Amino acid sequence: MYFVTVSEMLGTGGERIAKEVANELQYSYYGEEELFKAAEAMGFLLDVRNLDERSPAFFEKFFSEKPKVYLDRLQSVILEVAKKGNAVFFGRGSQLLLNSFDCALHALVTGSLEKRIGRVMNANRVEREVAERIVRHSDHDKRGFVRFAYDEDWLNPQLYDLILNTDILSIGSAVRIIVDAAKSDEIKACGIDSIRSLGKLSLQRKIEAALLERGIANPHLFVTIEDVDRVRVYGLAGSSEEKEAVEGLVKQIEGVKTVVNDLAVLRGPMSGV
Repeated sequence: MYFVTVSEMLGTGGERIAKEVANELQYSYYGEEELFKAAEAMGFLLDVRNLDERSPAFFEKFFSEKPKVYLDRLQSVILEVAKKGNAVFFGRGSQLLLNSFDCALHALVTGSLEKRIGRVMNANRVEREVAERIVRHSDHDKRGFVRFAYDEDWLNPQLYDLILNTDILSIGSAVRIIVDAAKSDEIKACGIDSIRSLGKLSLQRKIEAALLERGIANPHLFVTIEDVDRVRVYGLAGSSEEKEAVEGLVKQIEGVKTVVNDLAVLRGPMSGV
């Protein structure tokens, strides 16, 4: 199985390119609407809708765990559908989430500011001032989202295997380049171990989100996915009640069959830490 991720600077035609690549390769396509459907099936639709491709507001980011809950659930959705293989993902930080897999090809579609503004003007029938604000706002939001989610610069060229400039390339040419690259011998097929890794990563994100949502943000509590359905929790719990609550919560998460509870109960204050 293989993955292609396509990221775009607004006004470059990246979404159209991603859809046509999926059609040419006969891969499943996951843009916003498709990820919403997958999120709905997993019971995470509201959380995923609430996390747009932008950095959370200052107050919400620093005084609430909600943005991290939304992010964990978005990532679990992407990882879950990725297990099915042969997919094209458009945006949503997929280029970073799937970056460690050899079977993933990552493309960024770029263009000059002027050309992008012109395309947005034509597509939306708006004046130049409005189009420029839309483009700059999109760039700002994507930069903020990737910085928040992955602490990375979304335009870092090292994140991508292909960078395509549609000032020069037509949509069709860009599609052909990505399709040819996706079919190359250098892109290796993911084996069963990679499928298991995707499943384990997805489960990890579900557990992290559930703990945060319940208000269990203990920095000394750790979770390891030892198998696709076996979870180990370890570290320090503030009380016996917290230890039991963590185990009970993890057991309720879909996909978990066994919980190994190795949490030790903290007997005194951790002074000097």
